[in-house]
Amino acid sequence: MVKRFKVWAYREGEKPLVHCGPMSYIYSIEGQFIDEMERGKSTFMARHPDEAHAFFLPISITKIVNFFYRLDPWHFPLLPIFTDYVNVVATKYPYWNRSSGADHFMLSCHDWAPEIIKKDRKYFKNFIRVLCNANTSEGFIPTRDISLPEYNLKGYPEHTLGPPRLGLPPSKRTILAFFAGAAHGDIRSMLFEHWKNKDQQVQVYEKLPKKKNYHKLMGQTKFCLCPSGSEVASPRVVEAMYQECVPVIISDFYTLPFSEVLDWSKFAVFIPPKRIPEIKMILEGISQRRYLMLQKRVKQVARHFELNRPAKPFDVIHMVLHSVWLRRLNIKLTHNIH
Repeated sequence: MVKRFKVWAYREGEKPLVHCGPMSYIYSIEGQFIDEMERGKSTFMARHPDEAHAFFLPISITKIVNFFYRLDPWHFPLLPIFTDYVNVVATKYPYWNRSSGADHFMLSCHDWAPEIIKKDRKYFKNFIRVLCNANTSEGFIPTRDISLPEYNLKGYPEHTLGPPRLGLPPSKRTILAFFAGAAHGDIRSMLFEHWKNKDQQVQVYEKLPKKKNYHKLMGQTKFCLCPSGSEVASPRVVEAMYQECVPVIISDFYTLPFSEVLDWSKFAVFIPPKRIPEIKMILEGISQRRYLMLQKRVKQVARHFELNRPAKPFDVIHMVLHSVWLRRLNIKLTHNIH
């Protein structure tokens, strides 16, 4: 892949809806990826579209929502705007039609991004969607679509793209499990009902006390709880990786990032939402030997969740492109463009 794979980012469209995206806060990976593809001088970028194996649509769902939703929250044109952009490039170039969109992809972390194909599912049936909201109950197809890690780039020192690394050695981690976050969704409501402010070994907060440091607490914890909120994805998965804390996935219907190449059972723990009352018993039942193995593997895979600018080998941007590459290998074009 590194030697051969080339991507073309379409140049059609104007800011603020195209060619830029949010660079900070909860949807930041969307803007960071668009910026890397267009201005990061990536070695994967094709010099001419004829050289490309895959085609990137640099349109920001977050920017569309932010721009139009406040003007007309009940009738804002998310689906038509995206479909119109696809029609522009499909009419102007031969690439979409030769594959029925199977070698084209978009990327978004916005909760509403899965909606974009609902107006014409047949037209978009082959189109690759790179989504944080990788919910199979809402139409996410793991063999076609790609699950994207979620980042919350806020409150960090300037020019840094992640939290400070405060993870302690396993022998100094004194907290069994930790979570802090808002009460979004049924899963978190259940978590708060059973564990909020009730146990010093399973520390669960809806609002973290001011004297406590969120990332420092993660660094002192063996198992970091990663429950779904309003949608399936959570930035806590990435934050746990940065602190070398074993993630505990509490979710339904979530396709985990890069699961086509990463075996999450080797470095994470899965607890079904219905077993939330048993969290402490389940985690205490994990032997020290198994915990050390899980934590060691977290350290090994953490580089795949690092966000770098410019991108570096094996980091999250390269992993996304690798996932696109894997799907591109299965595509047979109906005709050559020449």
